[in-house]
Amino acid sequence: MEVTVKQMSLTVALFGVLSFVFGVIAENKKPAVGTPIAGKDVVICKYPTDLSVVFGYLSFAFLLVSTVAGFLSLFYPYKGKALPQAALFRSTSFVIFFNISLLTAGLAAALLLWPTITEQLHLTKNVHRNLKTTCPTAKTGLLGGGAFVSLDASLFWLVALMLADNAREDYFEETEKDVKGEYGQVSAIDFDGHSNIKGSA
Repeated sequence: MEVTVKQMSLTVALFGVLSFVFGVIAENKKPAVGTPIAGKDVVICKYPTDLSVVFGYLSFAFLLVSTVAGFLSLFYPYKGKALPQAALFRSTSFVIFFNISLLTAGLAAALLLWPTITEQLHLTKNVHRNLKTTCPTAKTGLLGGGAFVSLDASLFWLVALMLADNAREDYFEETEKDVKGEYGQVSAIDFDGHSNIKGSA
């Protein structure tokens, strides 16, 4: 089955939206604080059921899939025609959006992973020798921010894919014109050559 630009763009958009949704759910599921329970020279932090870690990792996974699909979609040989990278990077607009897409995806990954890993550490290492601990959780707002940046990253990949598709069409149109031009010159020379031969005869 032949992969099309439309299918790739739908893949990028779908996983970008899923990353956004799971990131928002992770933010909403995260408890504000835990409950400190005093023990002998320690404080044990008891947290309510916290699925934010699971949803955070899911959001990151879908961001990763969207990013990989977005990157591959730019260089995929559609209709069996491979486009030289030099032809793509000739376009200033494409270079700008390509770099923005990479930077945005990296920022989204950091915003999603940092609070998710921090939250996981809070849940697993919940025994503290500091008797004044308030049983904190990961910083509020980072997962939600990461979700929005993740959605932005997928949108930037779609813009880059659109620009790459335009560059692809322009490149192959120019190539076809060059090929037709060469054939046209050859046939004209052949015709003139035959005419001269007939005239001399």
